[in-house]
Amino acid sequence: MDTLTSHNEIADSEAQPNKRRRKKSIVWEHFTIETIAADCTKACCKQCKKSFAYISGSKLAGTSHLKRHIALGICPMSRTNQDKYQLASNNAAAQTNGSAVKSRKQYRASPGPTSIPFDQTRCCYDIAKMIIQHDYPLEMLEHSGFNKFVRNLQPLFSSVSVDTIQEHIFNIYLSEKQSLLNIIGAIPGRVSLTLDLRISDQNLGYVFLTGYFVDCDWKLQCRLLNVIMVPFPDSDIAFNHAVAACLTDWCLETKLFTLTLDQSVANVNVRKNLGHLLSIKGGNILNGQLITGSCCARVLSQLAQYALDSMRPIVDKVRQSVKFVKTADAHEEKFLELKRQLQVPSAKELIVDDQTKWDTTYQMLITASELKEVFSCLDTSDPDYKVTPTIDEWKQVEILCAYLKLFFDAANILTSPTYSTADVLFHEVWKIQLDLMQAARGQDHFVSNLTKPLHEKFDKYWNDCNLVLAIAVVMDPRFKMKIVEFTFNKIYGEEAESWIKIVDEGVHEVFCDYIVQSLPPPPASFADEAHDSFVIKSEFSQDDSFLPNGDTFADFDVYLHDIMSNQQMKTELDQYLEEALMPRSQDFDVLGWWRINRSKYPTLSKMASDILSIPVCTVTPDSVFDTAPRDLDRNRSSLRPITLEAVSCAKDWLQYESWEPPYGTPAAIVKMEY
Repeated sequence: MDTLTSHNEIADSEAQPNKRRRKKSIVWEHFTIETIAADCTKACCKQCKKSFAYISGSKLAGTSHLKRHIALGICPMSRTNQDKYQLASNNAAAQTNGSAVKSRKQYRASPGPTSIPFDQTRCCYDIAKMIIQHDYPLEMLEHSGFNKFVRNLQPLFSSVSVDTIQEHIFNIYLSEKQSLLNIIGAIPGRVSLTLDLRISDQNLGYVFLTGYFVDCDWKLQCRLLNVIMVPFPDSDIAFNHAVAACLTDWCLETKLFTLTLDQSVANVNVRKNLGHLLSIKGGNILNGQLITGSCCARVLSQLAQYALDSMRPIVDKVRQSVKFVKTADAHEEKFLELKRQLQVPSAKELIVDDQTKWDTTYQMLITASELKEVFSCLDTSDPDYKVTPTIDEWKQVEILCAYLKLFFDAANILTSPTYSTADVLFHEVWKIQLDLMQAARGQDHFVSNLTKPLHEKFDKYWNDCNLVLAIAVVMDPRFKMKIVEFTFNKIYGEEAESWIKIVDEGVHEVFCDYIVQSLPPPPASFADEAHDSFVIKSEFSQDDSFLPNGDTFADFDVYLHDIMSNQQMKTELDQYLEEALMPRSQDFDVLGWWRINRSKYPTLSKMASDILSIPVCTVTPDSVFDTAPRDLDRNRSSLRPITLEAVSCAKDWLQYESWEPPYGTPAAIVKMEY
């Protein structure tokens, strides 16, 4: 009886607080106390009316679970009340302790990040972006492991279908596409395209069309524009449809400048058909001579592979030696100890190459060559090592590496995260052409046999691209025509003058094309005045038309205007070429120089920006050293063409701009055929 009386007193004191014992916890702004029985009292939420244990028998449940009900956002209370609860809890903690430091119990009770309300739509967008950015398969949404993982992270998340996520993917794609359309529409210059072909598991061709252009801030930009399926990639006209569709899709009919293909698809008929298409679209500059039919990265890769294959037995010997050291700790310890004893100065570490990337094989050979003394002595200290290359073989490896370095240095330019202008590659390409030519004609039998086929292969690329690269380097104020004269004299000798003339005429012909574009149309007032004058005179006299009246020479005035403008623009190019060269520096920004001087060279600066943005490579930076073309993987091949294009393009675009939907806004569902 005494116990029951005591419990009732506790309940009464909680239900009717007095001055002696006043409840300070903020939770009582959201809960009321209800007496269920003589020994049972519960707290009832004012918002959701849910009851929670408070007093049961002699046990007092406390308020921690009540605080969690508020903090976790389970109860449909307003954000304002949550903020008020947060502030009140902090103030109460400060008053209790006399400082801002919370006790462990108060810290555990304080609401944290879990007070953020759950947003299902935002999660769907994040999943869509995750699939785009990391090439995850759409079927991942149906995997039990994924759904279990997400539910453990957020029990409120509802599983979503593949169709729902595809709609979010299209939303992201269309939003980013509109932003890119705005950027391309505002650029002052033209766009150059690259065409890369990839094959799916079903032997269907997919053309990846990438655009290169200089934006309004005079920065070189590169964006994947379209992924278009071509059912019969071996056809000579297979790529005409893809290019035409890209031009229409991005409103580039009047902005196309050049097209760069890969030699694997750029046969004579393909280039002829594309040249005809470009002439119709108004982009056939220099009668199609700026259509490049070779990807620099793939040319360099093929040369490197050919050089490695020509010395395959020796390369395999070095590879086996490196594997012997790197695949067993005991072997590596002996190798390092022997290196220390021999005092070999090389600080490089041996690597086992990845034969899908030829640059790793080059790095392996370079490192092993520097440690050849250690390998030569390794067989005496480790009887298990039996593949020692001979001294002559090591010398041949060093010669091989010297020519691989030419290819490596040129290809390394193409791996830069910021795309290099076309003039940069000229310096590497002409050195390769000259070195291979001289080596192939040299007296050393081994070097000649190694480099002669390399030069024959590279000479085809040089003949295909030297005009484009030469015109590009002329647009670099540090070199202009002087570098063309210097390099061509070394390469062509007595025939250099005719080759230099081709470049000089090409520069002027392209410039004339820009002059024609920049000329204003004939003033309408000229034609109107001439017409009115003729009508008036015919009413009075047939002979007045022969009078030297100014209006009679309206067409002649237009003709003079064209000539004067033409002469003025031509002097713009001549003035640039005659001025002194700029000092050479590694951090020189050639596009920045033209941006600063665009008022001095209004027409030439437009020409320079377009020429310097001509792409020389059709593959992405991470594929430059690949030993084989990349085809579509199984996940991408299983997608419908429209979905594949949306995922591929959005992945490329999201590298540059992070797309975030406005917080709390519902998804704009896009209905598309996919």
